[in-house]
Amino acid sequence: MTAPTLVIRAVSAGSASHAADAASALPNGWRQALRDTGAAQIEVAESPDWVPQLGAGAPSSAPAHVLALMSAQALRDALGAHVAPLPCPLTLLGTPPAPALLAELLAQGLNGWWPAELDAASAAAALALDRARWQRECALHEELQRARGQLDERKWVDRAKGVLMSARGMGEDEAFRLLRGAAMHANLRVGEVSRSVTEAARWAEAINRAGQLRMLSQRLVKLAAQRLAGVDARRSRALQDASAERAMENLLHLDSLPALAGPPVDAGLQAVQLSWGRLQQALSVRLSPAVLQHADACADALLAAAEALAAQLEAGGARSALHIVNLCGRQRMRVQRLAKDALLAELLAEPARLDTLTPLMDGFEATLRELEQAPLSSPEIREALVQARDEWLRLLRGLRGPGSAEGRSALARSSEALLDIFDRLTASYERSLQVIMG
Repeated sequence: MTAPTLVIRAVSAGSASHAADAASALPNGWRQALRDTGAAQIEVAESPDWVPQLGAGAPSSAPAHVLALMSAQALRDALGAHVAPLPCPLTLLGTPPAPALLAELLAQGLNGWWPAELDAASAAAALALDRARWQRECALHEELQRARGQLDERKWVDRAKGVLMSARGMGEDEAFRLLRGAAMHANLRVGEVSRSVTEAARWAEAINRAGQLRMLSQRLVKLAAQRLAGVDARRSRALQDASAERAMENLLHLDSLPALAGPPVDAGLQAVQLSWGRLQQALSVRLSPAVLQHADACADALLAAAEALAAQLEAGGARSALHIVNLCGRQRMRVQRLAKDALLAELLAEPARLDTLTPLMDGFEATLRELEQAPLSSPEIREALVQARDEWLRLLRGLRGPGSAEGRSALARSSEALLDIFDRLTASYERSLQVIMG
């Protein structure tokens, strides 16, 4: 076996000539010890930036053993914020450090301090002891890293089991079997699959909540319009207050997700928060046609900001299955906007608003067909889609007469019924195994 490379580091003085003299400056006992141990070579550091190069060029089976010929303070400064263990043993020769400084050096990776004047036998024993200390510290560090990794993996497995148990109503053993089977199929560790499952669930929930903000922007103005038009005013006011609370809850939840944060998502969330504040203020005064008109402009700004945030979250999740959560959630917004624009066209005497209904209806119909044909399905989802189709037809009939009290009431009922159906559908997609395990 190649003998270990012993490197003498001299960095306390600034000249290369000083560094070149370091080998000859090594006391006799240490030089003899090096010869006796059969050191392959003795190198001298010419650069003060030597810590990143520790052990470079030495075989992994025999890493370098660094002898530091410098003051304890200089060694501490050279090591900086490094935390043990170093990639090779490190021995300090010279004046004994103060206890506090020695403790700091040991934390940085120093394996031993020895007087410069030792006989060859004592120096050789010192080198052997420091190397043994280094090997023990490396073994302990590896064991600690393994234990931390196992603990971290266990946490992710427990979280993923909780996600599956909550989402699919399965038991703990069944959830673990599902995770283990997925890990075997993907040739991954169970912990890796568990982390992916947990993160997918968080992304799906974040997209759903951002999508709810799209819908709520339109629902709040729709409910205000219903109040002004006298459509079940008391219930409309209660629903408006509940919608505002729901918006605040979603904003608080999204703001509490640092793991999902990144510059685009952070900026998108700030834009949503700003738009929400403006809509909230617009709806805080006594209702009138002018107030509704201003609130509607604020609602459309919130809609645009929430749409952008949902798209950023979908892109950030980098999972194709998340698209269907966003797609289904957008249907909630469409039905609320349809009802809102139909009501405002009458209340504000703005018939041009009716021109927006056709593209909204076309978009809703196209997405409904896409959801009906999507392979991502279950009996629960298929049943809800049938209900959505039936209620959609009732809403279309209500759109024919928003000028009458009966037509406005039908529009209010169908838009709320469709909202409930697509709330349940979006939650079903969010909890589906294809989204969670995708």
